Amino acid sequence: MADIAAIAARLDDAARGARAIAQITGQEGELSLADAYAIQRAAIDHRLARGATLVGVKMGFTSEAKMVQMGLTDQIWGRLTSDMVVANGASIDRDRFIHPRVEPEVAVRLKAPLAGEVTREEALAAVDAVAAALEIIDSRYENFRFALGDVVADNASSSAFVVGPWLPATTDVADVAMAMRVDDVVVETGSSAAILGDPIRSLVAAARLAGAAGLTLQPGWTIMLGGATAAAAIGSARAVSLDAAHLGRVGFTITGGVA
Repeated sequence: MADIAAIAARLDDAARGARAIAQITGQEGELSLADAYAIQRAAIDHRLARGATLVGVKMGFTSEAKMVQMGLTDQIWGRLTSDMVVANGASIDRDRFIHPRVEPEVAVRLKAPLAGEVTREEALAAVDAVAAALEIIDSRYENFRFALGDVVADNASSSAFVVGPWLPATTDVADVAMAMRVDDVVVETGSSAAILGDPIRSLVAAARLAGAAGLTLQPGWTIMLGGATAAAAIGSARAVSLDAAHLGRVGFTITGGVA
């Protein structure tokens, strides 16, 4: 039986101190998904106790190719907190991360609660606005290596997110061409169709998975629907941007040193 509280505290300390730790599975044995999600929740509770608030959830493994590669049949999810929000165009300090990577995404903002088994139409009816977004992922494990239980416990590697201009909920997000630049060099191109074939399917999955954990997606929350391309390492870069066709542009700059 995993020591939920101790592992959660270890992960929270690693995130706060931007310090890599050894894989949990290498020290504690295999983590069940139930234990991994319990650790995730307990680690996030540390942030909430320090004054952060829940502002949404993020989806992971939304690429069907990635799911096959990992031997999965379902997505994973993590929690988004207020201390992870980065304004569009703002600067972030490189020193707050260990080995950050960035991926282009689609985000939605909710206007109504959403939980449990819902249809695509019900999910869409709960959406207030849509946007292009960037997620900064930063595994707290050494060498960015982890097993499934590790990554779930580590809040699905989520560290920060940047959302572009909010657009009406009726805006099409099904097949949006995306080009992500790191220091003005295009490093990834793709389409939002890579997000489960339709990003709204990821919102349906978010409602189901969070609902199964007793969490209702709340009005005003941001739901990050998953990567449209592979993640790119930030390294010593000083700027990251995403051009997402009719969804517009989103980006951030980077200050601070390189680990």
